[in-house]
Amino acid sequence: MAQKRGDAVTPMPPKGETQLATLLASMRPMLSTHEYVFCVVSSSDSPHVLATKSLLDKHPGICPTGQFQEEEGTTLILKRVDADQMGLAYEFVARKITLAVHSSLGAVGFIAAIATHLAQHSISVNPVAGYYHDHLFVPSDRAEETMQLLLTLSQDQS
Repeated sequence: MAQKRGDAVTPMPPKGETQLATLLASMRPMLSTHEYVFCVVSSSDSPHVLATKSLLDKHPGICPTGQFQEEEGTTLILKRVDADQMGLAYEFVARKITLAVHSSLGAVGFIAAIATHLAQHSISVNPVAGYYHDHLFVPSDRAEETMQLLLTLSQDQS
């Protein structure tokens, strides 16, 4: 099936893995060296999306890792150094772990299994799905421990 992008038609990328055991066994977690934070941009004077665009326009070298519109404001996932440069407040400092397996957006139980495993060790996780990979934002001070837990979980599936 093709996907229309502007005037061009591009083929859909290959579908990702759906089998839970395969996903867990081949997740290949990769820890980013950067710290990330979740910030909120809101405005009572203009729509949140316009306030966010205005803020980002003032900092052209900064590109959010993620962005999500909510009724109360726009959540930006930024590198901590960028949020500090922009003067934005945050309370949760995280490291990003990318699961290198190409998981399907329709896969069932992958993130639930990981979140359950981490919860058994009192580690919070904020997952974000991309088309190709899942990304886990975990407390910065527990990132190395989380990596070991994920590697063990993956090896236990093999």
